[in-house]
Amino acid sequence: MAALNELLPLESIRLDVTARNWAKAVRASGDLLVSTGSATDGYTAEMIANVAENGPYIVLAPGFAFAHARPSPAVLRTGMSWVRLAEPVEFGHESNDPVTLVVALAATDSSAHTDAMATLARLLAEPEKAAALESATTPEEVWQLVTGLDPAQAPAPGERHEPAVAPEAPVTATAAAETAAPRSGGGERHKILTVCGNGLGTSLFLKNTLEQVLDRWGWSSFITVEATDTISAKGKASEAAVILTSGEIARTLGDVGVPVRVVENFTDLGEVDRTLRETYDV
Repeated sequence: MAALNELLPLESIRLDVTARNWAKAVRASGDLLVSTGSATDGYTAEMIANVAENGPYIVLAPGFAFAHARPSPAVLRTGMSWVRLAEPVEFGHESNDPVTLVVALAATDSSAHTDAMATLARLLAEPEKAAALESATTPEEVWQLVTGLDPAQAPAPGERHEPAVAPEAPVTATAAAETAAPRSGGGERHKILTVCGNGLGTSLFLKNTLEQVLDRWGWSSFITVEATDTISAKGKASEAAVILTSGEIARTLGDVGVPVRVVENFTDLGEVDRTLRETYDV
């Protein structure tokens, strides 16, 4: 699994970027993916089309948009970019507009970047870190806050390598038994789906926040959380106790036979905690 310092090179960070609208803001983040060798211009067009088709669900938290699309031939290697806007722009999100930070992801698969997403979600959920990132004056300062490393350790342009994907562990009888761990009082382990348009980025943010809440409750051994896309979610809904997602994706899903709960801020532990309490009547 790749860490943030492997996916976010210094040269992919830009501050005080001017963008007239949301599409220009996404394009600015895509241009950095192109210039650092992670994607082609075609991928930028795919990210813009994703918002046009699915709505502004990529605006995960107040002021923060996570631009991405599905893996495609336009992705050359997994990488990220970071664009802080000079002036906020409207994406059309009901509660999280306007946006001042656009982080973009180009991914070759659905797994290599998951650790980096978990780290970024925790980072942006910390008020002190978020405030420091807003006031940072140089890309080096942002990189140090994001990675926790000295900027002198940042790889030089062209030195990055595609992160290795760890081989899947064989499924043993013990592992299978743990996956189907019984809930207290009997019955099988519950599953919660976190859903976004592509199942690669925004759903991982929500998954990470939900897992933090479950850890606090001591429920992690009783509930499995799976991040997935809208198409797969419709087929997997019957396996789940509940689906957590954005308002835009909830409208796309429609009636899937299980409760669908809307979360506005994917990095807000308090909101996810309240949503879980309402779901399980705790």
